[in-house]
Amino acid sequence: MFFKKDSDKTAAARRPLPALPLRDIIVFPHMVSQLFVGREKSIAALDDAMAREKEIFLAAQKSAKTNDPTPDDVFQVGTIGTIVQLLRLADGTVKVLVEGRQRAKIARFVEGQSHFQVEVEELVEEVATGVEVEALIRSVQSTFEVYVKLNKKVQPEVLMQVQSIDDPAKLSDTIAANLPTIKLADRQGLLETLEAKKRLERLYELMQAEIEILQVEKKIRSRVKKQMEKTQKEYYLNEQMQAIQKELGGGERDEFKSEIQEIEEKLKTKKMSEEAHQKVKKELKKLKMMHPTSAEATVVRNYIDWILSLPWYDTTEERFDILEAEKILDEDHYGLKKCKERIIEYLAVQALTKQLKGPILCFVGQPGVGQTSIAKSIARATGRKFVRLSLGGVRDEAEIRGHRRTYIGALPGKIIQNLKKVGTANPVFLLDEVDKMSTDFRGDPAAALLEVLDPEQNHNFNDHYLDLDYDLSQIMFLTTANTLGGIPLPLQDRMEIIQLSSYTEFEKLNIAQNYLVPRQKHECGLDEVDFSFTENGVRTVIHHYTKEAGVRSLERELASICRKAALRVVKEGKELAIEIKGSDVPKYLGVPKYRLGKKEEADAIGLTHGLSVSEYGGDILDCEVSVVPGKGKLVITGLLEKGMEESAQAAMSYIRSRGGALSLEPEFYSKIDVHVHFPDFVRKDGPSAGVTMATSIASALTRHPVKSDVAMTGEITLRGRVMPIGGLKEKLLAAHRNGIKTVLIPKDNRKDLREIPRRVLKAIRIVLVDHMDDVLREALALTDPDKMFGARRLFMEYRNGELVGGEPGTPAPPPVQSGVAPGEQPGMS
Repeated sequence: MFFKKDSDKTAAARRPLPALPLRDIIVFPHMVSQLFVGREKSIAALDDAMAREKEIFLAAQKSAKTNDPTPDDVFQVGTIGTIVQLLRLADGTVKVLVEGRQRAKIARFVEGQSHFQVEVEELVEEVATGVEVEALIRSVQSTFEVYVKLNKKVQPEVLMQVQSIDDPAKLSDTIAANLPTIKLADRQGLLETLEAKKRLERLYELMQAEIEILQVEKKIRSRVKKQMEKTQKEYYLNEQMQAIQKELGGGERDEFKSEIQEIEEKLKTKKMSEEAHQKVKKELKKLKMMHPTSAEATVVRNYIDWILSLPWYDTTEERFDILEAEKILDEDHYGLKKCKERIIEYLAVQALTKQLKGPILCFVGQPGVGQTSIAKSIARATGRKFVRLSLGGVRDEAEIRGHRRTYIGALPGKIIQNLKKVGTANPVFLLDEVDKMSTDFRGDPAAALLEVLDPEQNHNFNDHYLDLDYDLSQIMFLTTANTLGGIPLPLQDRMEIIQLSSYTEFEKLNIAQNYLVPRQKHECGLDEVDFSFTENGVRTVIHHYTKEAGVRSLERELASICRKAALRVVKEGKELAIEIKGSDVPKYLGVPKYRLGKKEEADAIGLTHGLSVSEYGGDILDCEVSVVPGKGKLVITGLLEKGMEESAQAAMSYIRSRGGALSLEPEFYSKIDVHVHFPDFVRKDGPSAGVTMATSIASALTRHPVKSDVAMTGEITLRGRVMPIGGLKEKLLAAHRNGIKTVLIPKDNRKDLREIPRRVLKAIRIVLVDHMDDVLREALALTDPDKMFGARRLFMEYRNGELVGGEPGTPAPPPVQSGVAPGEQPGMS
C-alpha cells in the first residue's frame, strides 16, 4: 500500500500542458512578456492552452536557428505561464501576452500531438531567510541601481519596483528578467537554480561583470566624445585663424614660404644637369621676391615644378637576356623577322658596350601588319617602359618643341610631357603615324622632329618652354608609317627604315591559329567548350571575307564566328562540340564578300594567267585579247595606269617584230584591231604584266591556245628580253593556291626563290626565262615548238624543289629553305 500511495502522489504532481519553445528569450516567474508566434506547432500549442485554463509551458530552445525543434533541442527546465492576452494578426502570426508563474521541469514529452505536449513537474523553491540573505538583497539592489545608471536600456520604473521587493526569490527573478545584456545560458542557469540565495549570489557576480564592461564602454565613449570635441574645436579655430589671416593678407605668405621651403628640399635631392640646377636656383631667387598672388609667381612656380618633375637621370634597368627577348618577341608576334633581328642585334651590342645610343627605327607597312603592337613587345623584351605619342593630324611645331614661357598657358612639347608621365629617361618612345603630320602657318612638326630623331643632336634637345638642354639619347625612338611618301627625305635619312610587308596567306593562317582564334575563344568565353576551326575554315575566312594586308579584319570575322558559336552554346549547352569547317563559314558570316581569281579549266585562245601582287597579297590576273577586223588600232582597257599601257604597246611591237617566226602576214596589223582587256575592276599598275600581254596577243593572232595550267610574270623589252619583277613570294603563293602547275618567272629573279616555302617549290614547276621566245615556247599549246622558235637553248627550271638544267658556269642555286619561309613554322599546312 505504501508504494501505491507514493505512485499516486507522483502522478498527481505531474500534469500535461502544451509547450511553447522560445527563441532567445526566457520567461521567469513573476515576469510578463510579449511574444510573437509564427510557427504552426507553436500556434497550435497556444490554441490548445486557450481551450484549457490558459496555462502553457514556456521553455527556451538551445539554438535560436532551429526552425523545427525536437525534444532534444529544448531545455528541460522552463516556466509554467498563463496567457493574459492573445491577438491574431493579419499576416497569420499571433501576438500573445504571457505571465510567468511557476518553475517546472519536463517529465516527458507526449507523442502523437500536433504540437509539443509535455508532462511537467512543478519545482518547489527553497525559502531563504536570515541576516546574510537580507545583506545579499541590499547588495544586489544597490548593484542593480548602478547597473541601471550605466545601461540606459533598463527603464527607471523597473528600479523603483526592484527597490520595493523584499522576497529574495521574487527579487532574483525580477532582476534576471530585466538584465538585457547577459547571455541566454546564464539566464537559463538562473532559471534552473532553485535556491534564491544562490540565484542572488550569481546575479551579483553577473551584474558586477556587466558593470565593469559598461564602465569601460562609458570611458571609451567619453574619450571619443572629447576627441571629437577637440577636433571640432581645432577645426573651428583653424577656420577662424585662416579668416583672420585672409583679412590681413598673411595666409598666402605663410603657405608660400612653406612651398618655397619644399622646393629647396627637392632641389637638394634631385639629380639633374648643372644648367638645370642653376636655372632652378635663379628662378627660386626671383620667386622669393614676388608676391604669392601675382600672376608671374604662378608662372615661375609651374616652370620650377616642370624642371623638378622631369626624369633627368632616372632610368630603368635594361634586360640584356637575348634568349628571353627572342622568346617575348616570338610570343607576341608572328613573322616580322627583320624587325626582331634588329632589336636582338641592338641588345647584343648594348650588352657588350653598355654605351650604345638608342636606335631610331621606322616601321613602314600597310595598316594592320603590327607596327604599333611590335613597339610594345620591344619595350617588354628590353625591360624598358613604353610611351606612345600619336602624330596623326599634328600640324603645330609647338606640339614637339613646346611654347615659350611668354605665352599664357604655355606648356612643354609632347616629348617632354610624355617623359614626365613615364618617369624614366630611357623608355621605348613610339612616334605613331609619323607620315600623317601636316603643316600650316604655325610651322612644320616634321622639321622639329629632325633634332629629336638625330642621334648626333638629341643629346642636347632644347624645348622652347624649358629653354634647357635635355638628353634624349638614351631613349629608344620607334616610328611607324603606312607609306614613306608622307615623310620628308631629311627625316627619312635620320631613321633606319624597316619595311613590314603584307602578310602572306600562310602567315595569316598561322597567326589566326596561334594568336587570333585562342584570343577570341577566351574573350567570348569558349575556353571550356569543344570549339575549333579547321585549317580549311580559316582559309575560307581569309580568302572570301577579308581583303587586307594585316589581320584586323580577319580577327573581326573570327570574333563574329566565335560570338555566334557562343550563342549556340548558351542555347544548347556547353556539351556541344563545334568545329568550323570551310563549308560552315557562310552559315556564320553570310554570303562571301570577295572572290579569288581562278585558273581556266581548258586551254583558251587569247587568255593568259598573269600574276599580280597588291597590299592585300598575291592573286591571279587574267589577260584577255580579242582580234577583230580594223585599221591597226591597239585598245587597252581594264582600269590600267599609264605604265601598263606602255607595256602593252611594247608587247605589241615585239609581236610585230616576230611576225615571221609566228607565221603572220607581213601587214597583218594594218587589217585588224587588237583589244587587250583585264577583267577585274581594280586599278592595275606596275611593270610585271608585259609577258602576259605579249603571250595573249601572240595566242590571239596565231590561234594557238594558251595552256590553262601555266601562269607567268615579268616585264618585256622591245627586243624580247624578260626583265625582273618584285613580289615573287606572294605571286608564287597565289599560283600554288589556285592550282597552277607551271610558273614562268624572269631568270634574274632566281635569287628571290630562297624566300619561297619548300612545300610551294615542290608543288610547282618553276621555269626561269630570259627571252620572250622561251615564254611562248612554254605557254602556247604547240605541236612542234622547235619548228616555230628553233632548237631549244639551254634552260633552267625547278622541279620538286631541285634545279634542273643550267648553263656552263652557272653558279650554284641559292640555298632554298629546307622547311619553311621566313616567319613560317615547320610542318604548317
